[in-house]
Amino acid sequence: MIIGLVGKNASGKGTVADLLTERGFVYTSCSDIIREEIVARGLEVTRENLIETGRDLRREGGPGALAEMILKKLEPNTHYIVDSIRNPGEVDVLRRRAEFVLIEVTASEHVRFARLVARARPGDPTTLEKFRELEARELQSDDSAAQQLVATAALADVALSNDAGPTELRAALEALLPRIARGAARPDWDDYFMGIARMVASRSNCLKRQVAAVLVRDQRIIATGYNGTPRGAPNCNEGGCPRCAAFGPSGTRLDECLCSHAEENAITQAAFHGVIVRDATLYSTLSPCLTCTKMIINAGIREVVYDAHYPLASQALGLLQSCGVVVRKLGDGATTRATPT
Repeated sequence: MIIGLVGKNASGKGTVADLLTERGFVYTSCSDIIREEIVARGLEVTRENLIETGRDLRREGGPGALAEMILKKLEPNTHYIVDSIRNPGEVDVLRRRAEFVLIEVTASEHVRFARLVARARPGDPTTLEKFRELEARELQSDDSAAQQLVATAALADVALSNDAGPTELRAALEALLPRIARGAARPDWDDYFMGIARMVASRSNCLKRQVAAVLVRDQRIIATGYNGTPRGAPNCNEGGCPRCAAFGPSGTRLDECLCSHAEENAITQAAFHGVIVRDATLYSTLSPCLTCTKMIINAGIREVVYDAHYPLASQALGLLQSCGVVVRKLGDGATTRATPT
């Protein structure tokens, strides 16, 4: 899970984060990224500087810039807290991860001001008037780079009240977490196998493009392949394919390329090990070329799911469809199949 926290000043986001940390979540925060920038600029870490520096970073990198920086730090198979989300653009970026849930932590104004005075952080306002004045700058703005707490909180999946105190907050969070966990996204089979294909592609040593294919039957992987030079030949990145090493224009000198394609390698690997591919589904990070298409059809593969369009693939896709092979691009929901002639 990735649990994002949004809430007004002193609403209790830090307390919620502490409770989640006790339960194995790893803490990260948009404010920490801003603090790092403030220190790099040689400024004092005050709430005023947090607001202005955050605005600067969003202007330079877009409304979701802070969240983009956070996503780059997240490791797989780990529960995370993302604290201090204050712009709808940050929510948009974090929602790229299906396991993301946004919690709004709420508390009344008088409770929040009392907490703020009690914690006495440097730079925090000491009067209710100043508290309201500073908060008004965070709530809403016509500037897309500014803090927009009202609009951000409106995107929350759930609200968590923190008016009563830590005991009640702990109980509410303990009741909420199982609900979030049960609703956590689990990849469907297409995303699962394409995710594996993307990992397989990282093994490719082709200088031009890294591509991979995964053959699946009965929801089990039966073969994988990535593009590269034939068995026993020098690797592409070691000079094994002069055509790729020349980095010529795409689509040229294809007859001189010594690299086997990912689909070709997956099919031949199955043949090498005596594995039947008839009626299998082929997942490929790139739609197949014409040569691989003919191999797919003649091998009896019944379905092709691809992630990105190969620039020269229109004829190949048409041939697959005309020969009765199901063709799907991941994410667009389209399925095409023509009756074989």
